[in-house]
Amino acid sequence: MKKSLLAASIAATFAFTSLSTQASTTETWQDTLQHAKGQTVYFNAWGGADNINDYIQWAADRIKEEYDVTLKQVKLTDTSDAVNRVLAEKAAGKNTNGSIDLIWLNGENFRAMKDNNLLFGPFSQSLPNYITYVDENARQSLTQDFGTPVDGMESPWGMAQVIFMHDTATLSNPPKSIVDLLTYAKANPGRITYPEPPQFLGSTFLKQALYELTPYRKALSQPADSVDFDKITAPLWAYLDQLHKVAWRNGQTFPSSSEEMMRLLDDQEIDVALSFDISAASVQIDKGNLPDTVRSYVFTNGTIGNTHFLAIPYNSSATAGAQVVANFMLSPEAQIKKQTPTIWGDLSVLSYAKLPASEQAKFDDLPRGIATLSIEELGQTLPEPHSSWVGALESEWRKRYAQ
Repeated sequence: MKKSLLAASIAATFAFTSLSTQASTTETWQDTLQHAKGQTVYFNAWGGADNINDYIQWAADRIKEEYDVTLKQVKLTDTSDAVNRVLAEKAAGKNTNGSIDLIWLNGENFRAMKDNNLLFGPFSQSLPNYITYVDENARQSLTQDFGTPVDGMESPWGMAQVIFMHDTATLSNPPKSIVDLLTYAKANPGRITYPEPPQFLGSTFLKQALYELTPYRKALSQPADSVDFDKITAPLWAYLDQLHKVAWRNGQTFPSSSEEMMRLLDDQEIDVALSFDISAASVQIDKGNLPDTVRSYVFTNGTIGNTHFLAIPYNSSATAGAQVVANFMLSPEAQIKKQTPTIWGDLSVLSYAKLPASEQAKFDDLPRGIATLSIEELGQTLPEPHSSWVGALESEWRKRYAQ
C-alpha cells in the first residue's frame, strides 16, 4: 500500500475496542501503531514453499520500513506444532511473553485454539484494512472457518482452492472426478497418487473424495462424532482400497507434499498432481521445475476451497505488532503482491467492489500465469466439512493404511 493510501485508511478509522483474554483496554489505531514500534513478531507459518517464504520476507521488509516492527518467520512443517506449543505454555502457566506472536492457520487448528481459550481477541474486525476492504457477506468462509465461527478471533489472509495438474504433452484428457480418477488409475497402474495424511493436502484429498462418494453430504457439516461416521465414510474406504492397489508404488508409499507430487510429475513418474495453490503450476514452470506444457484444471463438479487466516496467541507479548502485521497483510499492496501468479498466486480476501478504482485497476492488470485458471475456470467451490472431520478421517486412514 502506498503511504498516502495507508494514511487515508488510518485517518478514516475510528477508535476501537481491543479485547484480550486477560484485559480489556480501549485505544485508537494510532495507539496500536505507537505500541507496536520496536516490537518483534514471531510469525509461525508453514515453510514448505520457497515462493511463500519469499513473500513473507518481502512483507517483513515492508513492515519494518513502514512501522518499525520486525517480523520473523518461524518455519513450520505442521501448524499443529505451534498450537501444541501454545497449549503447553498455558499448561505451564506461561500466560505472558509466549514464544509465538502470530500463527498462519485455519480449520481444526483454529478450532483447537478457540476451544482451549488460546487466542487473543477479538481483533480482526477492528483492523483498519478489514473495515475498509473486507466484505463478510462475500464468502461464508470469512466468518465460518470449517464450521467454527470466526468471531473476530483471526484475520483473513487468503483463499485457496484445490486444483489438479497434468502435462498436456502426455495426457490430453485428464480425469475430472474422483470416480474418473480411479478408472484412469486402473487403466494406467502406478500413475496416480496423493499426499499422505495428515499432510493437509492429503487430508483434503480424503475430504474431496468423501464429498463426491458419500450419499450423506449434508452430514459433513456436522461434527464427525455426532453422526454415523462408519456409514458415511464407507464408500471412501472402499474407494481407497481399490485405488491403492493400482496407485504409485502400489499405495505402500505416498508423496509428502504437493511439491513432491510436482517433482514426480516433472519426472514423469505420475500423471496427475494436486495443490491448494491455484498458481502452483505457473510458479514452478516459471522456476524451470515443470515443463511449460503442464496445465491446471478442476473437477467438473467442483473442488474444495477455503479461507486461511492469521491468529494471535493469548500470551503474545507483541499483540500490537501482530495486529499491525495482520492489518498490513490486508492492504491492497500486500494482497495484490500475493495474488501475482509468479509470486504466490493466492486469491485475495478483499472485496473488489470496496477497492478504490486505482487498486481495482492493479488487480485487473495482474498477469495470469501460463497454467493458472481464471476465477470463472475455477468454477464451483465445494465447502469444507466441519473441522472435526479432519482428525477423524486422518485417524481412520492411518489405522487402515499407515505402514
